[in-house]
Amino acid sequence: MTLRRLAPFGCLLALAACTAGEREPEPAWARPAADRSGEFSTLSYNVAGLPQEISRVAPAGNIPLISPLLNAWDVVLTQEDFDWWQPGLDRLDFARYHERLREKATHPWRSPRHPGPSAVGLFVPTQRPFLQVGDGLGLLSRFPFDDVARVPWKSFGPGSGDGLAMKGFSMARVELAPGVTVDVYNLHADAGNDAADAEARTAGYRQLAAFVEERSQGRAVILGGDTNLHTGSDEGDARVWREFLGKTGLRDVGEALAWDGRGCIDKFAWRDGGGVVLAPLGAAFEAGTFRDGAGRPLSDHDALSVRWRWTAAVARE
Repeated sequence: MTLRRLAPFGCLLALAACTAGEREPEPAWARPAADRSGEFSTLSYNVAGLPQEISRVAPAGNIPLISPLLNAWDVVLTQEDFDWWQPGLDRLDFARYHERLREKATHPWRSPRHPGPSAVGLFVPTQRPFLQVGDGLGLLSRFPFDDVARVPWKSFGPGSGDGLAMKGFSMARVELAPGVTVDVYNLHADAGNDAADAEARTAGYRQLAAFVEERSQGRAVILGGDTNLHTGSDEGDARVWREFLGKTGLRDVGEALAWDGRGCIDKFAWRDGGGVVLAPLGAAFEAGTFRDGAGRPLSDHDALSVRWRWTAAVARE
């Protein structure tokens, strides 16, 4: 039975309570809009969870240092949160990155480990003959969310070893308050610099736009991640991003805030919908937070944070 169907019964109960000299609390649907709003924070961080032998940083030591630092944000999106899918490969010190990243995090809701290449047949026929790891996408949240949908890119370019991973995007419906939900997307776009890589990225964003319009039609959306689009210095990348935003109705947070870091590849975008209005209050690269004891960065990306205010439209009878 829905809240709307319960409304007449709630009125009868309130009348009975007033007769007895007690006032029943006002139901959520009758509260003023000011009582249906709040603030929260998000973080997007490519944690560079590559094998120690090929990484430009030191993930075996850095991933455990990152873990407790994530607690400062309510919703955390991670990329390159890879986990080796085969047992017995601990010599790479790679199989436990997923667990180590979460070991000291206190977020009660967490996306599960990606099942890895053994499950690729469940999604799309693989064209990646050297596939080694899953999508590397993780979600940690202080708000509940439903099952995570994971979608690999249908195509990939030859650069940057993209064929080794099931890179793509994920989506989860996050509940900010009872009845107030936002579709949260996490992505890691195809990398590489040649024409085939650029073509694969363009195709990927068109694939993502089609998914957003199918699965999140009319709904509020927050999207974050490693876009691999240098929109501040590459007109081709900027054109791909503008096309994607136009198709989905999303707005670039950095552009909306006229923020200095808006041209970087790590981005957030959003739109309102489903009676939920979102407003970015500020964005920042957390370069000073994610450092080791010697002041060295813990990843080859800086973590990007955004603070938000949400307001839910209140239905009235």
